[in-house]
Amino acid sequence: MAQQFTGFEDFFPWYVGQHSKRATRWFHFAGTHLGAATAVAGVVTRRPALIAGFPLISYSLAWFSHFVIEKNNPASFGHPLWSLRGDARMLAMMWQGRDAELERIARDALRPRLAA
Repeated sequence: MAQQFTGFEDFFPWYVGQHSKRATRWFHFAGTHLGAATAVAGVVTRRPALIAGFPLISYSLAWFSHFVIEKNNPASFGHPLWSLRGDARMLAMMWQGRDAELERIARDALRPRLAA
């Protein structure tokens, strides 16, 4: 059963907590950018199969990181739209050099669970 949240701002710290390991966040970053580059190449070369590669590449790398590195289920399984929005915010923060802030958010989000 998916966790319940009152809104996206309540969801986001939990989402970041599901990406507590730096490698998980960077697999998301790499997968999204590699998928986007593949889609752009598909548009430029008029090859629809490459455009379809965007979600395949992005989700493959992200889900790999959850199952192998983070050892949890992707948040998109329970909250697909908020997860997409959370990923966009997380990647934007990474582009802004705020990975240390994400680390703090993840640590704070996990703290109550670790104390229980």
